[in-house]
Amino acid sequence: MKFSKSSLLASVVGTALLSTSAFAAGVHPETGEKLADDQTFTYRILDEHSSFDPQVNEDVSGSEISRNLFEGLYSQDNLGNLVPGVALSHTVSDDNLTYTFKLRDNAKWSDGKPVTAGDFVYAWRRLASPELASPYQWYAELMSVENADAIVKGDMKPEELGIKAIDDHTLEVKLTKPLPYFTAMTTHSSTFPSPKWAIEAHGAEWTKPENIVSNGAYKLVKHVPQETAIMERNTNYWDNESTIIDKVETLVINDENIALTRYLAGETDRTEVPAGQFPRLKKEYPDQAVVFPRLCSYYYTFNLSDSGPEEFKDVRVRKALAYALDRRVITDAVLQGGQFPAYTFTPAVTAGFEVPKVDFAGWSQQERDAKAKELLEAAGFTKDNPLEFDLVYNTSEGHKKIAIAMTQMWKQKLGVKVNMNNMEWKTFLNERGNQNFELARGAWCGDYNEASTFLDLMDSESGYNDGKFVNAEVDELLSGAKSTANPQPNYTRIEEIMSAEMPVIPIYHYTNVYMMNAQLKNWPIKNAEQNWYAKNLYKVAK
Repeated sequence: MKFSKSSLLASVVGTALLSTSAFAAGVHPETGEKLADDQTFTYRILDEHSSFDPQVNEDVSGSEISRNLFEGLYSQDNLGNLVPGVALSHTVSDDNLTYTFKLRDNAKWSDGKPVTAGDFVYAWRRLASPELASPYQWYAELMSVENADAIVKGDMKPEELGIKAIDDHTLEVKLTKPLPYFTAMTTHSSTFPSPKWAIEAHGAEWTKPENIVSNGAYKLVKHVPQETAIMERNTNYWDNESTIIDKVETLVINDENIALTRYLAGETDRTEVPAGQFPRLKKEYPDQAVVFPRLCSYYYTFNLSDSGPEEFKDVRVRKALAYALDRRVITDAVLQGGQFPAYTFTPAVTAGFEVPKVDFAGWSQQERDAKAKELLEAAGFTKDNPLEFDLVYNTSEGHKKIAIAMTQMWKQKLGVKVNMNNMEWKTFLNERGNQNFELARGAWCGDYNEASTFLDLMDSESGYNDGKFVNAEVDELLSGAKSTANPQPNYTRIEEIMSAEMPVIPIYHYTNVYMMNAQLKNWPIKNAEQNWYAKNLYKVAK
């Protein structure tokens, strides 16, 4: 993806033309809407995020915070298109292996230091380094940055990564092979710059409010673990004068129904709609209940590693469990938020992706159920010898309802006995990542809008291949997809293999189902990735 310097600069100039006198008059400088006096955006999250460190964070809520605290080379507009972040533009060599980014000269850290190309070099080396052992370390490999593979394996030093500062405002990145969507990957938080001086001074505690230095539109002023994180405007941010939202607050509320109650009481501006309640809420609050597609997949993964149960090594068992699930019941009766039943891992909303026709997707549920029973009996599990296993999910009323529906279907149709367990988020991530499970809930939201962001999880070396599925053909197809002009045949074949081998059970593809304050404006509902930036939001007066 190439951008001309002029097209990227145009959006910068447009932003610079915003009138500060309009803010002073209490109206939006472009729309003329009267602004609310209190420009605080408060939203609910289910669990405490994994980290404020952009190279360490591994979850959606943490990425949302990172995008407000930090700014990468590029950001996204409300449609998901790339817009300038710290980078104003870039050029690409004729062989598509060298990217040269021109950085803005007015970007500053919250402590007033200039943001330089060296800050990106330091951050990307951190990401790839075995010393940090980032859960997103594999992302450096995925970006095809030169020498990333060897550095991750410990065979080369981080200093040999294919990234260097030509000068303070020129950054060069070398790739091992052409990657058409490389620039789109730079919107991910793991690629954001890091302040070397703050990290070296404070170590792991550099992300505490009293120590953190960030370069985004906001700075962290308060953090109470498992309760709240509060961010206020970073007055050193290059575009601070155009920012309207003054404060961003996250509230950790584990119970979705309590979260809804607190939203209706006016404590938050955004919360997820509890499973099954969207139709009622849409009738009662038509200007606040919203739903739109999201670039995410909800699934369950089998532990196929040596620590996994022997039963799941049999593909007939995996297929039987997948076939017996009536996804329509889960989406239409349990969730009721417009979610899409999933028979492939990659969502249809993925840019440039054609959903392959896999066999069982075209069957009736009655046909799936009959085949499931036949397969399970052939695998040796009958009424006298029932299949039994443990299922684990992270604590959430919605996840619980889905798990109950699934286990009831398996019990009624196949006589399967399932023991359900729920875990707090960080414990769940640790147990799943260490293969301490039999069947575990999984969900993946695209790090960029291209099918590989989902299918790369099936690579045998992927850091998020929690079930340890290994298939040499899949590995080869994934590698080949990165250097072909049309990767769709590779993606189609991978989805066919996944349908045949069933390493994971696709359940549904997401929609975002929110209650959102009608005063809050400019939410990027047409951006399937849902990369939102508080600096682009504003609240109008009642």
